[in-house]
Amino acid sequence: MNDLVITALLIGALFAILASGVWIGLTLSGVAWIGMQMFSSRPAGDAMAVTIWGSSSSWTLTALPLFIWMGEILFRTRLSNDMFRGLAPWVQALPGRLLHTNVIGCTIFAAVSGSSAATCATIGKMTLPELKRRGYPDDIAIGSLAGAGTLGLLIPPSIIMIVYGVSADVSIAKLFMAGVLPGLLLAGLFSGYLAVWALLNPGRVPPADAPMTLVQKLRESRHLIPVVLLIVAVLGSIYTGVATATEAAGVGVLGSLVLSALQGSLSWATFKESLMGGTRLYCMIALILAGASFLTLAMGYIGLPRHLAEWIGSQNLAPVALLAVLMVFYIVLGCFLDGISMVVLTMGVILPTVQKAGIDLIWFGIFIVLVVEMAQITPPVGFNLFVLQGMTKREISWLSKVALPFFLLMVLAVGLIWLFPGIVTALPARM
Repeated sequence: MNDLVITALLIGALFAILASGVWIGLTLSGVAWIGMQMFSSRPAGDAMAVTIWGSSSSWTLTALPLFIWMGEILFRTRLSNDMFRGLAPWVQALPGRLLHTNVIGCTIFAAVSGSSAATCATIGKMTLPELKRRGYPDDIAIGSLAGAGTLGLLIPPSIIMIVYGVSADVSIAKLFMAGVLPGLLLAGLFSGYLAVWALLNPGRVPPADAPMTLVQKLRESRHLIPVVLLIVAVLGSIYTGVATATEAAGVGVLGSLVLSALQGSLSWATFKESLMGGTRLYCMIALILAGASFLTLAMGYIGLPRHLAEWIGSQNLAPVALLAVLMVFYIVLGCFLDGISMVVLTMGVILPTVQKAGIDLIWFGIFIVLVVEMAQITPPVGFNLFVLQGMTKREISWLSKVALPFFLLMVLAVGLIWLFPGIVTALPARM
């Protein structure tokens, strides 16, 4: 049967099962089973059992539930309030003033969370009421939070980087290092846009607070010490080679428990809530990963990845044209699926094509994360938009409109890492 017909049948089966309300992980397994039963001679049941067990027992994957648990613990501490107190005095002199707390706060919290939704929710709970009380416009305050919240995916430790690293069989530690400079670049673009917006709209920016002396600013900055120490412990242990990504995740959990205890927010109730919250989220992700592993195996037996790579290779697409096509593909896919599902669903097909084009897999991982970040703020299935809708009670269409400038800045960031790949590859090359 023609590859195009097989692909159309499997895609049709995928969307039909998804539309019926079946969980994504089970949907992926179902599509894989259909593919193997119809287009392969290997028994589907045997392949399913072996593949799902193998994907579930991966030691590398251990880092994922630990980082998720770390984020859940920190979500229940006073970290967010302390972060605002420490940052606010230093941004008063910048055009846009306290709007920058969204970007800086999300950048810092992203370095200890790994989740876009957790970053957006935690920082939003802290900044949005305060910015509204001080008279900052809702559109730019909420829009900047929507964009900056996506930094939870790019700045390590990142859950989606772990998922990509497992799927592509590349070093998670190198992926973490590769995300640092692009994350700071994107944060810089966001802050630069806020500064330009403030200069063009001076009447919409409230007046500055009473000036503080340097000593007063430094005194307020002491509230940032706990989160800075946690970032140094997690990323420093990876960068120096003292710990693997999995061991660094354990360091992060231990550090977050100590931080929570010192702040007086660690109790049996909060411990249990964080553990159960992390368990629920990881079980959902693990089911998706198991289903995706089976789907990848099924596609391998059917031969679709090899045929697709051969077809694209025969088109003689330049790498930049290939990446442009993939960016549009993932942005469209992001309108229907969440980021983790996008990665695990497509890697089996896309990676052989990317390797055939000679694109570095570490660089491609950061490219994928950036494009998935765009999907976090595209309707109708933009996770950050859902988070913000729950917090602000605004319409998805309005939220999408105010987040659009930050979406375009992400497109610019993709262009910059293509023109200057050293932004991505410099730090991993030194490991």
